[in-house]
Amino acid sequence: MKIAIPTVEKTLNSNVSPSFGRAEYFLIYDTETKESLFVENTAKLSRGGAGIKAAQIVIDNKAEALLTPRLGENAAEVMKSSDMKIYKSVDGTAEENIEAFTGGKLSLLGEIHEGFHGRGLK
Repeated sequence: MKIAIPTVEKTLNSNVSPSFGRAEYFLIYDTETKESLFVENTAKLSRGGAGIKAAQIVIDNKAEALLTPRLGENAAEVMKSSDMKIYKSVDGTAEENIEAFTGGKLSLLGEIHEGFHGRGLK
C-alpha cells in the first residue's frame, strides 16, 4: 500500500508538516517494497486552493492513504472522492508515523476543519 505524508524536508527523519496544503514535500511510501519517493508540493505557493491542488498531487502519485495532523474540508472532499483513507498522524517524524501506521496505531482523522483560506495556521 502506498501512503502519503506531508513533510518539512526530503528525509524520513523529517517532521510531519503541520499544514497539508502548504507542506514542502509529500513522502510517498510503499509499505510493501519499503520504497520512498519525495514529491515537491508545487501547490504550496498557490494563492488559493492549495489544499485541493495538494490533494491532487497525492492522488496522482497513487497513494491509498494519507497521514496528516489536519486537513481542510475541500482537500478532504477531493481525497474522499478517490476513496483515500485519511489517518491522523502523531507528533514526530515521517518514519515514526510509518511505524505507527504499519503497527495499526493510527486512527482515522475524525475532525476536518473548514480550511484556512489564506489565514495561516491557527
